[in-house]
Amino acid sequence: MLPLINLLIAFMVSGIVVWAFVGADPLTVGTTMIQGAFGDANGIGTTLYYATTYIFAGLAVAVAFHAGLFNIGVDGQGQVAGLGIAFACLHATALPWFLTIPIGIVAAMIFGALWSFLPGYLQAKRGSHIVITTIMFNYIATDLVQYLIVHVLMKPGTGDPKSELFPDNASLPTLSDMLAYFGVNLDLTLVNLAFPLSLLAAFLVWLLIWRSRFGYAMRTVGHNKTAAVYAGISPARIIIVTMLVSGALAGLMGTNVLMGDQHRMFIDYTAGAGFIGIAVSLMGRSHPVGIVLASILFGALIQGGQELVFDYPVFDRHLIEVIQGMIILFVGALELMVRPQLVAVLGPFLHRKPKGA
Repeated sequence: MLPLINLLIAFMVSGIVVWAFVGADPLTVGTTMIQGAFGDANGIGTTLYYATTYIFAGLAVAVAFHAGLFNIGVDGQGQVAGLGIAFACLHATALPWFLTIPIGIVAAMIFGALWSFLPGYLQAKRGSHIVITTIMFNYIATDLVQYLIVHVLMKPGTGDPKSELFPDNASLPTLSDMLAYFGVNLDLTLVNLAFPLSLLAAFLVWLLIWRSRFGYAMRTVGHNKTAAVYAGISPARIIIVTMLVSGALAGLMGTNVLMGDQHRMFIDYTAGAGFIGIAVSLMGRSHPVGIVLASILFGALIQGGQELVFDYPVFDRHLIEVIQGMIILFVGALELMVRPQLVAVLGPFLHRKPKGA
């Protein structure tokens, strides 16, 4: 119940901000955002499109967190993975779609994993703090991607820092096209094959963390490295492999944006989604189910915010960022603020002995 209560407080405070600084009715604003995000098939499809990227980012953060690692480099790992997607798709023009698409997905995972390897290695073998190294690698990733797009991938003679368009056989099918194959006609707009892929990734992460020996070892290292060593577990090995898995998940962000929508590589395609993934993971308590739900919420905020700006020109995107910030504040930094009160209210019921005990 704690995340739900914190979320409610965040929305209440956001409503006060909207009323105080804009003079709008918070209930009207909230209704408009909900209708924009879930009012029709187009809104639902766009919401799920944004949510897909956040699911991958949140899973990447969560996997590392269970091993006691705070991977701040998800955004940079996703950007480098975009290079892998571009190189794979642009050089697979002669292959059929059922080969090109898997190659692009695998390339995204490999490039993302490789970019996360060195921070993981430095943490495991040299004791370098994972937060510092992954932050620095974000800056390196940004500069590297910009250089390669401008000097390698950009079409000569153009001033637009983008790669050439990917071939048609490298485009992920939309969910609408997939449903139409079974006779279901829904205009879900942007959402594509990456969304069911993200749900599959969430399920596989759940299996990895709670239904595998490696997941048990990973959680053991995250809770107590000394106990892990005593049990015969190598923390260094767990840290490196965990960062590889985390980076691979981060790389999958590019499948949604680049292969499913834009069909080309461009600078800063992640648009900060890797950092939103941190909030998503915190809100979802690093559990795949919670991450999926939190991602849909953040996707709804983006899509609903766009509808709000369209209907009420007095608003701009900064108001939506304020609401996001409130959610991050109360669900993340102040997540335990109401815990004592909640325990005081529910404690007697949770610890009450059954009759006859």
